[in-house]
Amino acid sequence: MKRFENMVNEVGLTTYVKDKKILRTVIKSSEDIVKFCRDMWDEDLLIRECFYVVFLNRGNYTISWTKLSEGSTAGTVVDTKMIAKMALDVLAHNVILCHNHPSGNTKPSEADISITKKIKEALKSLEIDVIDHIIITDESYFSFSDEGIL
Repeated sequence: MKRFENMVNEVGLTTYVKDKKILRTVIKSSEDIVKFCRDMWDEDLLIRECFYVVFLNRGNYTISWTKLSEGSTAGTVVDTKMIAKMALDVLAHNVILCHNHPSGNTKPSEADISITKKIKEALKSLEIDVIDHIIITDESYFSFSDEGIL
């Protein structure tokens, strides 16, 4: 696994990839997002909740991604300011939010819906769109965009 870093000020955006081509993946659907997320996810999928952010350019090609946080078996902390800063650092036009539910339940919690709306509103003022939020499990997924929540 290769490591690429883009250190800006005191907060760094680190991207880990198995293959350089993953950073030029075009995202056209929730299925594309899920495939991308499964390729970047590590062994934590079934153990603890983790929150990832995928950054895209205007053409919806992936330009970077990061594991924003990892928590417990039932939750993780998400910092909207960190997402905004990282999106600006890589000049993202769109972002995709993705987190897992180790329980296997893909239904979003009220906290999931609330943080999604909060992030969407914060990034909107920076002209950055949240195009989806995916909840992923080892067998299935839930797309906020497909379900009309975004």
